[in-house]
Amino acid sequence: MITIQPETQGKVLVAKASNKLTAEDYETILIPKLQELMAEYEKIRLVIEIDPSFEGWEPSALWDGASFGLGHRKHLERVAIVGAPSWLKTASNFMSHFLPAELKHYDASALQEALAWVRE
Repeated sequence: MITIQPETQGKVLVAKASNKLTAEDYETILIPKLQELMAEYEKIRLVIEIDPSFEGWEPSALWDGASFGLGHRKHLERVAIVGAPSWLKTASNFMSHFLPAELKHYDASALQEALAWVRE
């Protein structure tokens, strides 16, 4: 499940990932919000908070996320990932080679620090 968090403002999108992410999460929640921000701002910034319940993606959701991200990578300026398990840090570090955005990982207790960095 993806939820848009109340800290979302301006060109900063804050989303929380929990349980298993589905294609519907991307198609009805995340991608429309990203498209809305990209239409308004040339560059956007993301904070993705990973809930302890996070289990990963359904295959179709993983494809939706990857294809959208790669297709719109020029719009990403900074990405903060908060509370990611080690396997997700490894995967996101690999993906960062395909994105021009700055990427930082933060411990689960450092959401405010991640927000401050993304908003700089």
